[in-house]
Amino acid sequence: MTFKQGFAYWSMVEGRDPVPGLLEAAAEIGLTGVDFLPEELWPQARAAGLELVAIDGHWPLEVGFIDRENHARLGDDVRRALQKAVDNGAHFVTVASGDRNEKTGDDALSICVEGIAPLAQEAEQAGVTLLLEPLNTKVDHAGHECDTTAWAAEVVDRVGSAHLKILYDFYHAQIMEGDLVRTVEANLDRIGHLHTAGVPGRHELDDGQEINYRGVAGALRRLGYSGYVVHEFLPTSDPIQGLKQAYAQFA
Repeated sequence: MTFKQGFAYWSMVEGRDPVPGLLEAAAEIGLTGVDFLPEELWPQARAAGLELVAIDGHWPLEVGFIDRENHARLGDDVRRALQKAVDNGAHFVTVASGDRNEKTGDDALSICVEGIAPLAQEAEQAGVTLLLEPLNTKVDHAGHECDTTAWAAEVVDRVGSAHLKILYDFYHAQIMEGDLVRTVEANLDRIGHLHTAGVPGRHELDDGQEINYRGVAGALRRLGYSGYVVHEFLPTSDPIQGLKQAYAQFA
């Protein structure tokens, strides 16, 4: 297998009580990394043998780099996250375009590049990579500026740093664009990280959803993708069983 698998902690516990032993169970399944884990659980993840893969650079997602007024504050947030990534061995720090508002102009992409570019240089010095994720605006993130692969790719290209990549989420991309495998192949050099979830509903990777994840896994092997595939679904039943099912799709 050319790639590693992980899971997003937030989605496994969203709207439910924390699952006892979740980190240890994930490691037993064969998952080797975790995204968006609360900081107080970082030592527990390391003890379970899990890598910290991606951490938030700033929050909330609605407030981002397309507004120049946000650049200084968000830059400080991202710099703090970069230091935490260095200190704790995390691979990625996420950044977001933010949502459009009444002040957003036609130059939003250029302003986003302006804000992120110096941070990508700092990420390179830190040995960490920033991730920009296109989010779907049809279901979950109405008004978000970065909602297509093409928009994120243009930011990556203009910044021109190997330390800014796309976080390509198959769930968001299927809702907005489809054409998943061909899009990944066309942008493989721009993609640093992958997320999964079932469509529709953002639930388990089962036969009730429309993405052929076994086919996606085969394509990733053919393309030689060597990064992480992280499962970020909202379980409808036992999260551990859902993670076993997801892992098997890519094993």
